[in-house]
Amino acid sequence: MTSVASKLPIALSQGDPSGIGPEIALMAWSRREPGDRPFFLLGDPEHARALAQRLGLPVPIAATTPEAAAEIFASALPVAPLSAPVEGRPAVPSASDALLTIEAIERGVELVHAGKAHALVTNPISKDSLYKAGFAHPGHTEFLADLTQRFYGVHVRSVMMLWSPELAVVPATIHVSLRQAIENLSVDLLVETGRIVARDLGARFGIATPRIAFAGLNPHAGENGAMGREDIEIVAPAVARLIAEGFAARGPLPPDTMFHASARKGYDAAICMYHDQALIPIKTIAFDSAVNVTLGLPFIRTSPDHGTAYDIAGTGAADPASLIAALKLAAHLASANSGARL
Repeated sequence: MTSVASKLPIALSQGDPSGIGPEIALMAWSRREPGDRPFFLLGDPEHARALAQRLGLPVPIAATTPEAAAEIFASALPVAPLSAPVEGRPAVPSASDALLTIEAIERGVELVHAGKAHALVTNPISKDSLYKAGFAHPGHTEFLADLTQRFYGVHVRSVMMLWSPELAVVPATIHVSLRQAIENLSVDLLVETGRIVARDLGARFGIATPRIAFAGLNPHAGENGAMGREDIEIVAPAVARLIAEGFAARGPLPPDTMFHASARKGYDAAICMYHDQALIPIKTIAFDSAVNVTLGLPFIRTSPDHGTAYDIAGTGAADPASLIAALKLAAHLASANSGARL
């Protein structure tokens, strides 16, 4: 069997360095287990070193290249330096650091494309800080689609899935207002989303026949049109098209009764109509263990399912469980040719 040191490592972006990303990276390294795939942090070695000292974490930091990271991982956290040092402090972001946050994501995709990283895991970002630096994308998911075009030369539609052992959900519309989300819904959008979800659940997660449930948009899935016709005119036709194409799809289901334990046994992923319809149930059920997975890409990208948590940054109170789960899931999915099912 190939030793851990010889495995291609995972690239981990620092996220917003004034948030909890760098410190949960330190914690994830300190809680590594035998057999874990090595990872390296795309960040500032001196910032990581100072943060480890501040938090009292005995984590040695080694500034290195991605190529040498796997050999170093057993004895120190490998950090591949970015183009400039971090200027912000915990809970006090700096505008200049926003460019480093973007750079870390770009480099991560570039390294995966070049065969120097096994997968990409991204730490939380502050979209407000990025917007002030000229970031033109609603979030990670959309930015990764643009980077795929840049590095792989292919156009993709990226889909955000929040996965946990208990529940997997996909918001068909993501970082837009509720009004805009409803306006954006279409049969074609839902069909395309369903195809991408089913394909990646099969290819990446090892599910032979993925069962996809569609949530209704309106209360009680519209009550046969009494509370809006979107479920009759958009959701139901999309489900019918997917069934005709051979997919195991059903819906629209009443969203208030499809997330309890018994109902969840009937599907492998739920496609929801808007952001909070998907994220409220999974963050209630699996707040510390859920992982953000981007579907539709030619590479694996996962992320913790939480934000920058400025309120606790630098205090040592952050929980690295979601990042650890994201690292483990990325390692598994990028090796999906094994056919193993989660």
